[in-house]
Amino acid sequence: MDLVNHLNDRLLFAVPKKGRLYQQCVELLQGSDIKFHRSNRLDIALSTNLPIALVFLPAADIPLFVGEGRVSLGITGQDQVAEAEVAVDEIADLGFGSCKLQIEVPENGPYTDAKQLIGKTVVTSFPNLASQYFKKLEADQSDNKNNNNNNNKLKTQIKYVGGSVEAACALGIADAVVDLVESGETMRAAGLKAIETIFDTSAVLIASKKPTHPELVDLIVSRIKGVLAASKYVLCNYNCPRDKLDVVLTITPGRRAPTISSIEEQDWVAVSSMVEKKKIAQVMDELRQAGAEDVLVFAISNSRV
Repeated sequence: MDLVNHLNDRLLFAVPKKGRLYQQCVELLQGSDIKFHRSNRLDIALSTNLPIALVFLPAADIPLFVGEGRVSLGITGQDQVAEAEVAVDEIADLGFGSCKLQIEVPENGPYTDAKQLIGKTVVTSFPNLASQYFKKLEADQSDNKNNNNNNNKLKTQIKYVGGSVEAACALGIADAVVDLVESGETMRAAGLKAIETIFDTSAVLIASKKPTHPELVDLIVSRIKGVLAASKYVLCNYNCPRDKLDVVLTITPGRRAPTISSIEEQDWVAVSSMVEKKKIAQVMDELRQAGAEDVLVFAISNSRV
């Protein structure tokens, strides 16, 4: 009863309880200064510094809980949001957990094109996304043949399994599978190859259409976006002649705009700008070629953007 009362006073935030997204979610929460301790892998953890309760759920269940307003915030895969077909606000792409939802067939089998699977059996943990794909594929084929009969009836058999999808072809229950692929090692080990990508996905922060504690939601979203910006950008500072500003500002336009300051030396200015970390080496080279000097780069430990 005490736990129920505690939850009534707190913002509920759902995060994956295990799997490929779990550890990166924990690191994101820590970077956002949401302090908590998850005892003995329990499915609820109370934050010690904010009125938040973290609820650890299977990633596939999180869109439903958020969509029904049972929890206000959640982190899950974009694929899970699309599969659940619920109304939620997608707040931010978190930039991790990237993978592809692909059609996989036996390496030495007869199929090389998704169209060849029309009317066959496909096994997946994503029946809605798989059905949507094959409905479109079948509709396109019907249009090409000028045949609209049974256009709404799916010829391809979509079968749901909750796990070990890659074994379906070897066990003889499927001609192909639709499953998430990160490195592809598991599929290759099962003797499968990809012939089509249905959906590109990564982790996403989602919110209920009617969240509790909306001010706290705004605070957490701001913190998470700040952590994301800090991981993606560095701060680039340099000096340049004032008459070169037009050139260097095209190289470092910043997230919104750079900061430009006068310095003691006449006709020179100092520029400070956020630059994407992955581009910084090329940016520094271009700045030097454009006449900038004293180019310095600083890591950003955190931010509010």
